[in-house]
Amino acid sequence: MVNKKIFISTLIALLSLGVGVAQKKADPVTFINQPHDWVDSVFNILTPKERIAQLFLVRAHTNLGERYIDSVQRVIEKEQLGGLVVFQGGPVRHVHMFNRYQQASKVPLLITFDGEWGLGMRMPDSTISYPYQMTLGAIENDNLIYQMGRQVARDFKRIGMHFNFAPVVDINNNPDNPVINFRSFGDDKIRVTEKGKAYMQGMIDGGIFASLKHFPGHGDTDVDSHHDLPQLPFDRTRLDTLEMYPFKELIRAGAPAVMVAHMNIPALDDTPHIPSSISPKIVTGILRNEMGFKGLSVTDAMDMKGVKKFFPSGQADVMAILAGNDLLEISENSERAIRLVEEAIEEGKINQEDIDARVKRVLAAKLWLGLDKGRHTNPNRLYEDLNGPGAKTLVQRIADAAVTLVKSDRGLRRFDRTQETAIVSIGVQEPQEFEKGLARQLSSYTQYVVAGNESEETLKEVLKAARGHRQVILAIHDNRARPRSELDFNAETKDLIDRLAGRRTVTLMFTNPYALNSVDIMRSSSILVGYQNDDFMQKALLKALLGQIIPSGKLPVTVSDQLPTGSGI
Repeated sequence: MVNKKIFISTLIALLSLGVGVAQKKADPVTFINQPHDWVDSVFNILTPKERIAQLFLVRAHTNLGERYIDSVQRVIEKEQLGGLVVFQGGPVRHVHMFNRYQQASKVPLLITFDGEWGLGMRMPDSTISYPYQMTLGAIENDNLIYQMGRQVARDFKRIGMHFNFAPVVDINNNPDNPVINFRSFGDDKIRVTEKGKAYMQGMIDGGIFASLKHFPGHGDTDVDSHHDLPQLPFDRTRLDTLEMYPFKELIRAGAPAVMVAHMNIPALDDTPHIPSSISPKIVTGILRNEMGFKGLSVTDAMDMKGVKKFFPSGQADVMAILAGNDLLEISENSERAIRLVEEAIEEGKINQEDIDARVKRVLAAKLWLGLDKGRHTNPNRLYEDLNGPGAKTLVQRIADAAVTLVKSDRGLRRFDRTQETAIVSIGVQEPQEFEKGLARQLSSYTQYVVAGNESEETLKEVLKAARGHRQVILAIHDNRARPRSELDFNAETKDLIDRLAGRRTVTLMFTNPYALNSVDIMRSSSILVGYQNDDFMQKALLKALLGQIIPSGKLPVTVSDQLPTGSGI
């Protein structure tokens, strides 16, 4: 009797606090599969055509001029689409555009974005870029990745966006992959899963939707699905135990969304040329039924060659709905696609109840995201809020944790700031953040800058001059927008690197880790890998060289027999 009284009094106390207890949001997957009054009320005011339109996301930019912005607004007003996929532009312009579009829409728009490394993936000049996933794959402390997820969610909400097409959980076990590569956490399925979970959970806890991609796994391809249809020729056992492993584990962990790739996978569906994104056997049969996924299934962009090459003229849009997807990203012609879906319903090819259930899931996602409470975003102090000191500090902490020492710390221990030093920078036109910071620490130095296309005679002079110094710092940069597996230097420059690498040389790679195969640097006294050329990574390697941090990163991919996954001293 006493226990019952305690229980009742505790329950009353909870209820008295408690509207908050009763109203606490469930996890997103549970939430979107429950009935909600707001969802029903919105659903009931939509026409049949407008309900179908909730499943479509339209492309949005602010860097293409006012006419383009106006044209998208007309589409939203006419078709009442479900949301946006946001591309390049400026954050303030984006916010003004979002506010216009939200006002023009009967139902709050779901605003989505490819933010694998945050807002900087599409707005690098005006917002913070977090480290690439390959860089994240090198760090041992996954709590830093969780914190990054929380911060990315904060940035998204501040600018008025709700849904991030990240993390990438493709296992990049093909060094020649032209489209995933540095966007992956690495080639080890366990580490990819653990780091994907940390990033995903950080974003969910921060209040936005996260989407795993690119199901069933785009890591072992040498074709970019933006330009053609890749094929995965592997058997079902291989796909189950490798490519699909992170998806299965993270679906169990509560993934709210999965993006389905455009890939032809005969072992999963032997229909000629069919992309996975429009295959009922893959989307409904494997993702939904076998894996038990109950979140939102979203296609990769429907204007990509990987899907429209063999299924043009809107066929693919209808097939994507038939396959079981909830959201279609960037139809070539959404008006045509909606009409074709209507016709398919009338012909009995698509079940109306099934469509209604998907629409209600999308509306429930909007409710979970708080879009029932308002959709206006305040542009005041936007730049300051998106580029705060806390976020910058976090970026640097992540970069510091990723620094990887792949050969001996001998050169680091011997490094002497008072000694005459040659700083040889490869792949740039002028000294970068690393070189400027190092120069401030040295008593005597000479800077040599090599773009990578100089003549043999010029490079011989650099070699002779650099060898006249007591110690050599060889900094190899990949200054391209995206770090690639192969360094873009002429043969003479690569020969210079080979000849400079020696017992007096500390080599630092501000590159894709696979680029270690582009040059012969293993004779260097010490080798530090920094994964990307951004200032934060250059600062991190400078700290390691100066002894201010101890390198703790591990290679996330196998570079060679000598440098397998997990290498790092």
